Amino acid sequence: MTATLTKPESPARKGWITDWRPDDETFWRETGRKVAKRNLGWSVLAEHLGFSVWTMFSIITPYLAAAGFGFSTSQLFWLTAVPNLVGAFLRIPYTAAVALFGGRNWTVISAALLVVPTSLLTYCVMTPGTPYWLFVVAGVAAGFGGGNFASSMANISYFYPERYRGAALGVNAAGGNIGVSVVQFVGPLVIGLGVVGASQGTTESGSAFFLHNVPLLWMGLAVFAAFMAWRAMDNLAVSRTPLRQQLPALTRRHTWIMSVLYIGTFGSFIGYSFAFPLVIKIEFPAFQSLWLAALGPLVGSLARPVGGWLADKRAGAPITSLAFIVMGGGVLGAIAGIDTGSFALFFTSFMVLFLMSGIANGSTYRSIPAIFQAEAAASAGRPTTEAEVVQAKKLTAAALGWISAIGAFGGFLINQGFRISNEQTGSVVVAMYVFLAGYAVFLGLNWWFYQRKVFVDRAPSLAYAKV
Repeated sequence: MTATLTKPESPARKGWITDWRPDDETFWRETGRKVAKRNLGWSVLAEHLGFSVWTMFSIITPYLAAAGFGFSTSQLFWLTAVPNLVGAFLRIPYTAAVALFGGRNWTVISAALLVVPTSLLTYCVMTPGTPYWLFVVAGVAAGFGGGNFASSMANISYFYPERYRGAALGVNAAGGNIGVSVVQFVGPLVIGLGVVGASQGTTESGSAFFLHNVPLLWMGLAVFAAFMAWRAMDNLAVSRTPLRQQLPALTRRHTWIMSVLYIGTFGSFIGYSFAFPLVIKIEFPAFQSLWLAALGPLVGSLARPVGGWLADKRAGAPITSLAFIVMGGGVLGAIAGIDTGSFALFFTSFMVLFLMSGIANGSTYRSIPAIFQAEAAASAGRPTTEAEVVQAKKLTAAALGWISAIGAFGGFLINQGFRISNEQTGSVVVAMYVFLAGYAVFLGLNWWFYQRKVFVDRAPSLAYAKV
């Protein structure tokens, strides 16, 4: 029997698509691909801006002392950690929001919410004598940007058939992650432009800087993203899932295992992204070109889809294990760079950390839908039905948000590790040794659950789960 195609309603008229069958080849070729690509494009933009706003403090904090704000190094680390912590918490309700309100509707709301932290930060940096607590409030609001990733990934996971989902999620995640490097590249450039308002001070080279340019620029971009999401995106009826149907994902053992592994992968990426400019300033205070710190998040972001692609070809767990091993080497290289005063060795080693954390992000995230679908097939003991596939996708979407939330807490832990190490020893070296031990633990966990070849009948490996 030939499937009847139903053209999706125009988002300008209604915004909801009730007939969505991406695994139907004819539907995908004639209707689905175009709609999915359009939604992916605008989702990437909104998520990209969310990451930029989320990590905005990383480029602002190194200038605050010169701007006359007498905050301690410990307080500055807290300003980069607070958005990380709040963003991690928000990823849980943001994931559920897609199922409750629809992907298009929530993208509009989440993009519009970015106006709150950008407005607050603009006021803070333009007002002399702004108290520290108000900067913290702005940091809390910046956490809105961290939640965008979870809702965007959950939403896009419904648009693509299984054979393309790994690549689509990789593109979506990479496009969002690049927001970190963009704000760290563009931020120092726009800070030096006296377009509007008075400067907050001058750098050591005597150049005036205008910190408010950064939040003002991203405020305008957030308004644009919210408008375009309203005009060009769609809600999928299939994504509407009551909260009670999402909760079973939390009872699955692999949701928790992958959450812990994601602490080591994404937690490393976002934690280093937040802290890297400040760490450079602490360990190499004579170094002035802080914009180079943006190369780390850029490398990690571009590597993420590569990790997803490698997982598609070679399976996820082996790629993740290799990444943890190389990340351990990166930590040792960074420590050697600090101990010898070699900025080149320190910087190169951190680029290795960013590169491999990006690859591991892609490989772990690609493993999640494969694991849930493999579990569904194993439970059924036969080829899965369409209803079982849909249920696996719903559990995957719920798990993606939870795992991304737990993983983001790793970034908070990295920032706190750097803060405590610097307070106690005047250096971040002790924290780096702790991170090295953490990678050893993550490597062992990944091997134990997903790569063991012995007792396969009693503890089957999901390392090579593919669909």
